[in-house]
Amino acid sequence: MSGRVKAQFSENALRVLEKRYLRKDDRGDLVEGPEEMLWRVASSVAGAESAYGEDPEEWAARFYDMMAGLEFMPNSPTLMNAGTPRGQLSACFVLPVGDSMEEIFGALSATALVHKSGGGTGFNFSNVRPAGDRVRSTSGVASGPISFMELFDHTTEVVKQGGTRRGANMGILEASHPDIVEFIKAKTEKNKLTNFNISVGVSDAFMRAVAEDGDWRLVNPRTGEVARVIKASELWDLLTESAWKTGDPGVVFLDRIEEGNMVPGCGRLHSTNPCGEQPLFPYESCNLGSINLIKLADRRGAVNWKRLEEVVRTSVRFLDDVIGINTYPLPEIEAMTKGNRKIGLGIMGWAELLFASGLRYGSRESVELAEKLMGFVQRIGHDESASLAERRGNFPNWKGSLWEQRGRPMRNATVTTIAPTGTISLIAECSSGIEPVFALAFRRKAFDNDTLVYINGYLEEALAKVGESSSAVLEQVVNSGTMADAPVPHALKEIFVTAHDIPFGEHVAMQAAFQKYTDNAVSKTINLPHSASVEDVRQAYLMSFGLGCKGITIYRDRCKESQVLYHGAGEPQGGQAPPPGEGGHAKPRKRPANLVGSTVKIKTSFGNLYLTLNHLGGRPFELFATLGKSGKDTQAHTEALGRLISLSLRSGVPVLEIIEQLKGIGGSQPVFENDGIILSLPDAIAQGLERALGQTVELARDDMCPSCGAPTIHAEGCLRCVSCDYSKCY
Repeated sequence: MSGRVKAQFSENALRVLEKRYLRKDDRGDLVEGPEEMLWRVASSVAGAESAYGEDPEEWAARFYDMMAGLEFMPNSPTLMNAGTPRGQLSACFVLPVGDSMEEIFGALSATALVHKSGGGTGFNFSNVRPAGDRVRSTSGVASGPISFMELFDHTTEVVKQGGTRRGANMGILEASHPDIVEFIKAKTEKNKLTNFNISVGVSDAFMRAVAEDGDWRLVNPRTGEVARVIKASELWDLLTESAWKTGDPGVVFLDRIEEGNMVPGCGRLHSTNPCGEQPLFPYESCNLGSINLIKLADRRGAVNWKRLEEVVRTSVRFLDDVIGINTYPLPEIEAMTKGNRKIGLGIMGWAELLFASGLRYGSRESVELAEKLMGFVQRIGHDESASLAERRGNFPNWKGSLWEQRGRPMRNATVTTIAPTGTISLIAECSSGIEPVFALAFRRKAFDNDTLVYINGYLEEALAKVGESSSAVLEQVVNSGTMADAPVPHALKEIFVTAHDIPFGEHVAMQAAFQKYTDNAVSKTINLPHSASVEDVRQAYLMSFGLGCKGITIYRDRCKESQVLYHGAGEPQGGQAPPPGEGGHAKPRKRPANLVGSTVKIKTSFGNLYLTLNHLGGRPFELFATLGKSGKDTQAHTEALGRLISLSLRSGVPVLEIIEQLKGIGGSQPVFENDGIILSLPDAIAQGLERALGQTVELARDDMCPSCGAPTIHAEGCLRCVSCDYSKCY
């Protein structure tokens, strides 16, 4: 078996592949290379062709060439698991959550199996009775949906540590639920649901009530009775204020989603996958893949429409074949998935295509191109699905579907989705999904602790064409993250915009343009500058509803920077610093003979860590750190950290800032300790300091990747690194 295309991956892509995708033996040594991985995937997926009288080897070669040329990439589980004993290839799942303990814990068990297999899960918790409601079997009171969401969240935290892919969840609660206020505030007031994206499910009736300043009824799902009546506008204000503060919750427009329900006989669509782009029925899964636009256009942005059609058709066939060879975590999931055979073909590399075309992201011309391009992908995708149906048969639930009503055969109930492409876009060396770029240039730590500077290739070309040296503007672009103040022609500034240069209205208009020609939904984050107001958030939400989007997620830059939460007694903020020494620098205070402190023990992969935190004048003053049964080098590193922390404390650095810097640093050997996880020695020290102080710090700085040191951004509902494969969701 051979293909015509030689796979060429960048150094960064190879690093991602080696870390996440290439197969390893029991010792952790690589047993395949990138081309072998692509052949493994291509030949495994093409195995489905034999059932339809086709030649699997011929289609394996076509699939391989398409992936080796970086024209198309399937979702991560397919790259990881195709042709392996695990064999689970789907990215997104939705699971039902009922009101009984049996149903809830059954969903919890299913969640663990899905996450173990590499998938993400979505839930609608609106059937769970509200907190304080009656529980007849025990004569007690219910704890409510948020308490059970915490249970799902903790399960995700436990399961994700052993897999190749981090578990992620979407939690939806409908605006009519009596606990909706607590749900909206859940990620604002407390350090909760860290493995959840949350969205409020709203109906057209709710949006009308908001517009008319009308009353809104909160209804107990168990009894159907009205629990209380509030002003819809007050709930809307709370929602937008919370999103302004923390980025959560998003909004899902349930009636708009239902309008796109091609199989109404299967029920209503009221849940989505973790990033919101895939509405699914309970127990349904979907297989996603994305076309890399920059490989289908020249350096001037001219699209090769003929090749794009070929890639769309081959991709639809590939994704349909995935359904046939997939291994499903539960029989219910297999039945629902094969009943509707939903696939989700989308795009990536949109930002680079606009750079090459000389079009500003969000301009009228760019929106028109978005509609033209996605309209083409959808039309060809539907045509190919219809052709497959004529040869292979319609999807089993076609009878009674909207496709039958339209008189059109279809192999797949849905065909197109704009998905987040965080890691596969890194492999393909392009921008993620339909997002703008988040950095035109950035610094990144290298393996030898050097700092490297990366600059966008299209920007380098453009600077060269106008006679500008990239080095003349590079430092300013790196420091500011934008071209706005760089000494370059205005025309370049107009084209090379980044996410925070773009007004929210243009972000929303772009999402709506793609949604117009997308069967499922569109994953995109509406990025706002730090200076954005609550009213900006409110208008973005209203605009997305008015333009026909199926949901919206916003993120205000650095919105969590002032949201660090402190619980319990401890050091007050803004405490007086010690007097400065010579040269204006803080002078470490001298240690008295006697100090009062406390010692905590915390488990690490190197043995038990003993931390003694001493105080002076009620403030933390020094830290002694000792590891039991560790090697000399590890103990030396631990002692060094303790000494540096002590020096910082004696120099007036607030202990909470020290905790924030150390907490969350990842290591190669995380361990479970009590009801949490210790990621590394620095993380253990941070958590030990928290225990010694009796307070908790919620990490707020999302600006640096813990893996490679490059900038991180909020995109498609997830925290994601712009350089390596790190993601908080996947």
